[in-house]
Amino acid sequence: MAAPVEHVQGVLVDLEHYPHWWPQVMAVAKIDDDTARVLCRSRLPYTLDLVLHARRREPGLLEVKIHGDLSGSATFELVGDADGTGVSYTQEVSVAHRGLSAAARVLRPLLEWNHDHMMAGCEGGLGARTARPDA
Repeated sequence: MAAPVEHVQGVLVDLEHYPHWWPQVMAVAKIDDDTARVLCRSRLPYTLDLVLHARRREPGLLEVKIHGDLSGSATFELVGDADGTGVSYTQEVSVAHRGLSAAARVLRPLLEWNHDHMMAGCEGGLGARTARPDA
């Protein structure tokens, strides 16, 4: 991202505004300062219902626990570089939704394609959002 780490991190911490820049995030409802319910949908006609709970918020590191249709965790690591900020995203989840779990075993390539589209939306949206100094 062509923005400093602090700016990118500020956008990522602000879950309530994800639908403004991440096209696949349909809605976010704040539960408390560390927890939000997130509805997201990529290319497949299925909406994931997730509850994200902040576990770590440190300079350059954001980690959330995930519950709902998926269970696990996700981490954004941010590193300043000559061009602004390098962003690394890791996610370790299992499918908690029974119907989706059964489908995941058979439809894994299709679900990976769907997830790739979701993450491309994140990358493009985050890049555009952090390019604006007022965001």
